[in-house]
Amino acid sequence: MTRGRPAEDLRDTALAEVELTHGLARTWQTPSGFWGALATVDHKIIGRRYIATAFVFLALGGVLALLMRWQLARPESRILSPDLYNQVFTIHGTNMMFLFAVPVMEAMAVYLVPLMVGTRNIAVPRLNAFSYWMYLVGGVLLWVAFVLDMGPDVGWFAYVPLAGPQYGAGKRADIWAQMITFTEISALAVAVEIVVTVLKQRAPGMSLDRIPLFVWSMLVTSFIIILAMPAVMVASTSLILDRLVGTHFFNPAEGGDVLLWQHLFWFFGHPEVYIIFLPAVGMISSILPTFTRRPIFGYLPLVLALVGTGILAFGLWVHHMFTTGLPRVGESFFTASSMAIAVPSGIQIFCWLATIWYGRPVLKTPMLFILAFLFTFVIGGLTGVMVASVPLDTQVHDTYFVVAHFHYVLVGGAVFPLLGGVYYWFPKITGRMMSERIGRWVVGLLLAGFNLTFFPMHILGLQGMTRRIYTYQADMGWGGMNLFVSLSSLVLATGFLLFFIDAFRSARHGAPAGDNPWGAATLEWATSSPPPPYNFVRIPVVESASPLWDSPDALPVATGLRMDRRELLVSTVADAVPEARESSPGNSIWPLWAAAATTILLIASIFTPWAVVWGAIPVTIALIGWFWPKGTPEDES
Repeated sequence: MTRGRPAEDLRDTALAEVELTHGLARTWQTPSGFWGALATVDHKIIGRRYIATAFVFLALGGVLALLMRWQLARPESRILSPDLYNQVFTIHGTNMMFLFAVPVMEAMAVYLVPLMVGTRNIAVPRLNAFSYWMYLVGGVLLWVAFVLDMGPDVGWFAYVPLAGPQYGAGKRADIWAQMITFTEISALAVAVEIVVTVLKQRAPGMSLDRIPLFVWSMLVTSFIIILAMPAVMVASTSLILDRLVGTHFFNPAEGGDVLLWQHLFWFFGHPEVYIIFLPAVGMISSILPTFTRRPIFGYLPLVLALVGTGILAFGLWVHHMFTTGLPRVGESFFTASSMAIAVPSGIQIFCWLATIWYGRPVLKTPMLFILAFLFTFVIGGLTGVMVASVPLDTQVHDTYFVVAHFHYVLVGGAVFPLLGGVYYWFPKITGRMMSERIGRWVVGLLLAGFNLTFFPMHILGLQGMTRRIYTYQADMGWGGMNLFVSLSSLVLATGFLLFFIDAFRSARHGAPAGDNPWGAATLEWATSSPPPPYNFVRIPVVESASPLWDSPDALPVATGLRMDRRELLVSTVADAVPEARESSPGNSIWPLWAAAATTILLIASIFTPWAVVWGAIPVTIALIGWFWPKGTPEDES
């Protein structure tokens, strides 16, 4: 009997473990079938949808970019009409900024942040489901309008009076304004979820100095979204009121001000650059330690740089308006703040370089994307400091120099780290590896194609080629450089095409990844790949900033959460000390109905203001159904 007890104990432990996992799976699973897919609140499923949808919009926006380059390859080209070119130009910019760049960063956070902080679902999961449907409808609205020849044609910034009732005939500008409403509701909802998840649902022991840097970057980004995006919603709402109701917010003849639009728009528009850039910074700070085999150098300076960037981001917007006749004292202030924001970026770059220098770099595809980022972002940062100078900005304003600058900042500063992040976290999301050989080709083609495409635009801008023109005369002397840029864009497009092919192929036929194929240190790699519906069988306890390196055999765990109810652990803000158990809402179809009702209200209001009154009825019904107590803890929380 004595010799048999250890075997019996092991068997009982194994049976208890199996019972626990099966019980958690039943509690947290998404029902199979079409209805279950519509009702799910699993952050991983919604995150995958977000990511896939955002990359579809990237591909569509890329097609429009190629159309513009085809039109501009030769002088006096007539491939696109002026009207169609204006639609293509507007939808390309709107698509890339509002439907790809910001949503894809939030999409990565929706999937990764709950895993990285060691919780079982995102906070307010039904709001998360609602946010995806709103984002999807906003994107569909823009592209359906384009197919129906109702696409916005006023630029992605929709400057008044061009977008106002006097010059913007038809419904094109109205569609742009309501598309903004859809996407900003979605972005604000996700930002609130991320803030609550990070501050109140971290694993025990994950104090503020142990939070992964990607999570820090998304926390700062979420606060920027909450503070900045209401400005553009106010602007777009004021615009549609001017157009549909007859208000005069932007009509100088009736006491309005056209510059009010620029102030509102750019108060959001420049922080938006950092809404896109800061998540990429977090990705770099997560990827580098894994491929240098050492903890990140300068954790505290990197966190402070993130926070400092978030604060300084709100003091830059007027450098988009240096040619509007503002007081010189104001221009001097914004010149200084525009140059000051280079300081935290410099701190981050030096910390990354030190991490590489003191580490043992492994040149896998994610690491190669980081190196490509460092090269391209430094160029974009230098030209950013250049256009912060009022005299230079006055000369190159609205030229292709500015086009080159912001593509270097946004593509070099955000897309390269994002693609590195996709290669890095693809095994976690799908359980399969992307091709290393194809990945190296993707890095090479994108790096070469990007620089060959956009660096010559600096020269075109200095030669006087202005933005937003659909053709030019041969005697301007821009034909040869434009042809070179257009041909180079095919190299860039080939790189993206190869990336999409690799992603599709690997999702089905890639090599099995295992739970932690890179040997990474953060909590998302402490569970299976892909994770189960409940993320973690037991909530891990964190004892350092690199838990999987410092506890390689097994992490300590917290117990006490029920397996027959969706329960989350709520912890204190500073030290992540457990303080309560909280029920997490279960699957529900009401977020979809609420999104459908809101869609009816917003789209119908493009055609009649009375839609706001009558459309409020189905919205109210949907919200009552959403929040009506159902008698279960998951529905009453």
